[in-house]
Amino acid sequence: MANLVNTKEMLLHAQKNGYAVPAFNIHNLETVQVIVETAAELKSPVILAGTPGTFNYAGRDYIQAIAEAAASRYSIPIALHLDHHETLEDIQASVKLGTKSVMIDGSHHAFEENIAIVKEVVEYAHQHGATVEAELGRLGGQEDDLVVDEKDSFYTDPEAAVEFVERTGIDSLAVAIGTAHGLYAAEPNLDFDRLAEIQKRVDIPLVLHGASGISHADVRRSIELGCCKVNIATELKIPFSSALRNYLVENPEANDPRKYMAPAKEAMKAVVIEKIKMCGSDNRY
Repeated sequence: MANLVNTKEMLLHAQKNGYAVPAFNIHNLETVQVIVETAAELKSPVILAGTPGTFNYAGRDYIQAIAEAAASRYSIPIALHLDHHETLEDIQASVKLGTKSVMIDGSHHAFEENIAIVKEVVEYAHQHGATVEAELGRLGGQEDDLVVDEKDSFYTDPEAAVEFVERTGIDSLAVAIGTAHGLYAAEPNLDFDRLAEIQKRVDIPLVLHGASGISHADVRRSIELGCCKVNIATELKIPFSSALRNYLVENPEANDPRKYMAPAKEAMKAVVIEKIKMCGSDNRY
């Protein structure tokens, strides 16, 4: 019986072998089922990412139990990851339940304050066998209730990234290179020169947030330049909700969630397959 793992070994393996591990945002039992079953079919490691809003909606104990049940079914590496958490208290609550991968997002604070917040989380998490991701620079768009206007987003500075990694002791670094949360109004222009500079100076795995709507070519270029974890959320929610809506419109008498959830899960599965192959993580385990 497999257990949930932290992300250290899976991301280092991805870094060494030139692929990325997809991190799919989850919300309930059905989304976990689709992601893990599909990853197992494709022999891909996978990260189940939950925002504070997801844990508030479903309950940390429920999400933890569902993720652990999923991990016990399959032999692939599966991590439950706290995405865009902002308080040590929330992180501690999940780590005590058995979560082994966390992201502390202090990117909206000044540099020194960001470092102080992250260091505190790293000290706690590492004592409990959990890995820590942090973000330097800010992505535009919306993640849960956190909205960052495009004018307020700024890119990760390569020199600052070196200092940030050294002083915090984090395991992975989320970089801001022109991506945003949600879908894009226009084709994003990613700063690959900046990413290449960060890769040269920083040894730990890099993380690409806001990958929904980014072209496969740009994601693969980001992977070549050190991004070992790719976050996908919006592109999963849209097909799931669209298929569910269509089924209920076409079948107005439907009242059985076991039936009306089925097409939604199938629609999501197609995207999970596409993103796993985009990341090159299939057939790695």
